[in-house]
Amino acid sequence: MLSAGFHQVPKGHVTTVVTHLEMHAPQTRPTPEIEGVSFKKHDTVAPSDYRKLFRRIGENYLWFSRLHLSDEELLEIFGNPDYDLYTLQRAGEDLGLLELDFRETGACELAFFGLDDALIGTGAGRYLMTQAITLAFQRAITRFHVHTCTLDSPQALAFYMRSGFKPYKQEIEIAEDPRLSGDLPMTAAPQIPVFP
Repeated sequence: MLSAGFHQVPKGHVTTVVTHLEMHAPQTRPTPEIEGVSFKKHDTVAPSDYRKLFRRIGENYLWFSRLHLSDEELLEIFGNPDYDLYTLQRAGEDLGLLELDFRETGACELAFFGLDDALIGTGAGRYLMTQAITLAFQRAITRFHVHTCTLDSPQALAFYMRSGFKPYKQEIEIAEDPRLSGDLPMTAAPQIPVFP
């Protein structure tokens, strides 16, 4: 447990405040479909295509966790019958990502949720969240949970709360800076300083 006050972060690392949220019953709002955008379930995906979308959506927020996984590890996750992968597509191009993890009995984790900048402000986020909540509670779950952090979009936490998730815990995470490890380019997330 950290004591109150300032704590020095090791050089070469980034620090974020992680907020955990949950809902116990579906809470959806009427959401119109987005013209020209389709919602697609993927039974499998080529790891290279997945990494491209993952970086496209998350690079500006230093998403890196999936970049450490091998092709085999990614395919094992996506091949699990209790793990669902969806995208939002426009003109056949993946621009939104939704991953639902049902591997914990009675629960679903909103593992990844994000949009390419081209869809921000179009209503696509609300549409994708409605799909997520509906799909999660179609299974026998009593808890739908997600976490977000201060490295994510500044809009993320408020968006999850507006969607019906309630915060229940916060943590501090310290991780190696993925720009220094080469997982992401040094130009990623310029709003977050690098301390080599």
